Amino acid sequence: MDGQDRIYVDHAATTATDPRVIEAMLPYLTQYWGNSSSIYFEAREARKGLDVARRSVAEVLGARPNEVLFTSGGTEGDNLALRGVAYGARKRGNHIITTTVEHHAVLHTAERLEGEGFRVTYVPVDKEGFVDMEQLKAALDDETTLVSVMYANNEIGAINNIAEVVAVVKEHDPHIAVHTDAVQAAGYLDLSVDALGVDLLSLAAHKIYGPKGAGVL
Repeated sequence: MDGQDRIYVDHAATTATDPRVIEAMLPYLTQYWGNSSSIYFEAREARKGLDVARRSVAEVLGARPNEVLFTSGGTEGDNLALRGVAYGARKRGNHIITTTVEHHAVLHTAERLEGEGFRVTYVPVDKEGFVDMEQLKAALDDETTLVSVMYANNEIGAINNIAEVVAVVKEHDPHIAVHTDAVQAAGYLDLSVDALGVDLLSLAAHKIYGPKGAGVL
């Protein structure tokens, strides 16, 4: 059996890059390959493309362009979110809350932070895979600075009510940052940061017919 006879049915894991995406990327791989922070022609054209991409992503998320940070994928986005808030808010507290069923990109980062002196609470999920809201409420305390709950689970497909998670957290303390790993939700669920209420949201291009090695925080 060669590749022409195969049917690919694991788009939850990754997708092939859409030909239209490749076509849109090609000029920046062959012509406008300059450093987007420089001043020569190739650089200015690269910067224009970067700005267009940033505005497009911001429009999808209902965010401002200057709030969009490009990453190398979901793992880096999750890592930056957790470590950035943990260390940035350390003067206020050192307590992080996440769930027991997060992607390893979140769990491994949380474990690493524990080793660096942070306190991490892993909230369990119910029998259907949804975050236990009562346990989440109980876990919040005066030292909590960050809550990270995934939007759609990559293993069983459970979709958490992120807006409800945010409401519970912000009622306790509006200064607590809420992050959601939305990598598995892209293309299927509403990604409006205003509707969700989150402070940080991670995405990966390869889940939605984009290239490997590209993501957004």
